[in-house]
Amino acid sequence: MTMAEQDDRTAANAGTDRVVLRALADGRAQVRLRAAMAVGTDPDAGYVGTLVARCAVEPEFSVREMLTWALTRHPPAATVPPLLEEVRSGGPQARSQALHTLSKVADPRGWEVITPELLADPDDEVARSAWRAAVVLVPEAARSALASSLATQLGRGGLATRLSLSRALIALGEAGAPVLRAAAGDREPRVRTHALATERLARDPDAGFEFAIEEAKRVVALGTSAPED
Repeated sequence: MTMAEQDDRTAANAGTDRVVLRALADGRAQVRLRAAMAVGTDPDAGYVGTLVARCAVEPEFSVREMLTWALTRHPPAATVPPLLEEVRSGGPQARSQALHTLSKVADPRGWEVITPELLADPDDEVARSAWRAAVVLVPEAARSALASSLATQLGRGGLATRLSLSRALIALGEAGAPVLRAAAGDREPRVRTHALATERLARDPDAGFEFAIEEAKRVVALGTSAPED
């Protein structure tokens, strides 16, 4: 290839990059979705920063999912460092989406940002993303400590938040069982209810979380032990 041909190809690629970057910020969700899909189909590390930045502001869930998919198509060496930085310093949506993406990349380096403070983040969406990422990224030796940190959040938030926490504790298996047993005797009714419902859901996933919560509320109100299956 001659120098002139190389210059032509470089110019063509630069033009393509500008088109893709504009498309990722287009006002139409379908255009943004197709652009993210295109980047994931033909990965280029030069797009990683733009993809991460777009995750922080993208309003459409389906597009955010496609952005995450596109990031997973790139080497972790290119994606993990900026994602870690987003978790440390980004706004709520940036942090939540970065954590979600780290859970999909599943690179062990992601564990370094999973701190007790993050697991107790005041923003429910950030905390929920942290819980989900934590159970994917946790090293075996840290599972019990993670379960203890998660248990401090029992009783928190609405039904969706409590279900996310229950699923995380259940995903920890044997590591989660002792903290749930302890919380089932907590003096705070909301904590006890959540712990009992989580234990029920672990025993019988088909029961449904709302049913498990209502059953746990009756147990707490009556001051009786949780029913055995």
